[in-house]
This record gives sequence, structure tokens and C-alpha cells, in this order.
Amino acid sequence: MSSTVTPILRRVVDGERLGFDEGVTLMREAGLLELGHAANAVSRRLHPEPYRTYNIDRNINYSNVCAAICDFCAFYRKVDDTDAYVLEREVIHEKIQETLDLGGDQILLQGGLHPDLPFSWYEDLLRDIKERFPRLNIHGFSPPEIHFFHKKFRMSLRDVLQRLQEAGLGSLPGGGGEILADRVRKEITKGKVLSDDWINVHRVWHELGGRSTATMMFGHIETPEERVEHLERVRSLQDETGGLTAFISWTFQPEHTEMAHVPPAGAHEYLRVQAISRLYLDNVSNIQSSWVTQGPKIGQIGLLFGANDMGSLMIEENVVSSAGTVHYQTIDQIRRSISELGYVPRQRNVFYQYIDEPAEELSAAAG
Repeated sequence: MSSTVTPILRRVVDGERLGFDEGVTLMREAGLLELGHAANAVSRRLHPEPYRTYNIDRNINYSNVCAAICDFCAFYRKVDDTDAYVLEREVIHEKIQETLDLGGDQILLQGGLHPDLPFSWYEDLLRDIKERFPRLNIHGFSPPEIHFFHKKFRMSLRDVLQRLQEAGLGSLPGGGGEILADRVRKEITKGKVLSDDWINVHRVWHELGGRSTATMMFGHIETPEERVEHLERVRSLQDETGGLTAFISWTFQPEHTEMAHVPPAGAHEYLRVQAISRLYLDNVSNIQSSWVTQGPKIGQIGLLFGANDMGSLMIEENVVSSAGTVHYQTIDQIRRSISELGYVPRQRNVFYQYIDEPAEELSAAAG
């Protein structure tokens, strides 16, 4: 370790908060193994329990139509494209039932910024789902979608979120975060929410008593300073509201996108940034490993680089797979990845509450 990095890592392992400049130093200078060692130490301090978690859910993309233009996205379509779609209600019901049959307890419901659907369509969808599946948690509508509703329907953010909450929305995902630096957002997207408004969607949701997650997609045109700016904004929001349950980062997948010329960031860079995220976000309890983009083995190693959660079984995923990245695991494989590291696998919900009782593994761990 460099003489600059060593004292920074020692202090953060001891519980001191990283400053912005220290975060940039780690991004620029710290080596992979020392970052992993420090992040694992912090993760164990925050999560001394013998468990590491996973969940079972499904990404249901109710539509692929989007009024925004994102150079990094291979999924979206214009409203008049031949392969544009809006799912029929019966199809959504079938996908939910399949998820419940596999032991899931929630869906991730997201689409694009559809220019034609009325607000009542979204409210009716939520009410219909909750009527048919009352115990299901709907983790739905990313901040860009919420902000789009706010602008398109000329409603306040509070009214948008309150009405969706009353219709059955249970929690808010952190999608569309990319990098929370407006230089980056303006260069790679058009017609999409900027950083302050992305943050404010979460802020208002938290004021209504809701919980949400935060994300970061990195490895494209951002600088190390802009990666830390993103982490700083997430940490500041959590200082203010305490409403974030978890942070999830992943690398940009360039294939089939307008940014296909950008060399993909590899597993080394993914693990570095995840480790730094654990060190910087001292007020966000949970860090989720991204095996969906990195593959099962790197996803497992992520549990040694600051993550305490393996993420979802991911019964269905359409956005990342549109960019050519397709990794699959079974529940047994996810559980094995956790147990091979000496932890007891536990199923949790979006609020990081355990929803299983693994008596055999608990007995073995106690023995």
C-alpha cells in the first residue's frame, strides 16, 4: 500500500468517516487486495451475524417504450417501433404467480418513460396486483419514471408518490442512477432526470415513510471524482432521511448500445468500486453484490469485498440481458456460494428482514 492509502484505510476500518478527497485517493491509488481486506473488515463490523442474505424476486418490465434517449441502453424502444410493447395485465399476473410459486415475495416493476399511458393506468395496475396478490411487495417505478410522472401529469412529486403508495406501491428501486454527476448525465442521456431531481424523488418518498435502494452504474465516461461525487450524494441523502436500505453497483454493459466502443470494465474494477462503496457509505447498512453482471464467481467474491447480500435469484431480467450480459443461478447455487464462504444463507425481503427459518443450517453453525 502507498503511504497515502495505508492511514486512510486504517482510519475507516476503525470507524472514521471518509472525506471526499480520501475517497478520490482510494479510487486513484488503492490496490485491489488492500481495499478488499478493509471492506471485508468494515462489512464484518457492521454485520457480525453469521448470515449472508439473498432474495427471490422478478424484474417485470411492463413496457419497453421510453421517451428518453440513453446511449447506454439497449432495451428501450420508441412508441412506434415494431417491437415496442406494453404487457397485458394477464401476462403480468402470470409472471407474479410464477414468482410466488418459486418462493418469492416481491416483484421489481419498471418500464420506460411511456409518453401515452395515463396516470390512472399505473394506479389501476397497482390496485389490481394488490387485490390479486395482497401479500406481494411491489418494488416499483424508478426515480426517472416518478419524475416523468411528475412532469407529464403536472402533479407534485408528493402527490405522485402518495397516490402510488395508496394504490399499493411498497418500496422504490434506485434504478436510473447511473452516475449522479450532471456532466455525465447530460452527455449520455437526453430527456432524463438530472441528479438533484433523482435525489429528491427518494427524499420525498422517505418523507412519506417509504424505503428505497440506491444504485450506481459505472465504467463508462465518468471520472474517479464523479464516482465519489455519486457516493457522496447517496451518503448525504441517507444522513438526511435514513430511508435507504441498500446500495447496489454494477459495471456498464456496452454491447448493442450506442456506447459499444467503450471498453467494458472488468471484475477487477468492479470489486474495487464495490469495496470503496462499502468504505464510503458508512450509513447504508447493506451492500449488494452484482452477480447478474459479473457472473456467479465474482458475485461470490463480492461477499469478501464489502457486500453482505448476494442479491436476487432474478427469475427474469431484461435490461442488462439486452446488452448481451446473461448470467443465471439457481437458489441452490446462490445458497452454496454463501455457505462456501462460511456463512449461513438466509432469504430476506426488500427491507432486509429474514423471511425463512433455516433450522438445519442454524444448528450446524451453532455446532
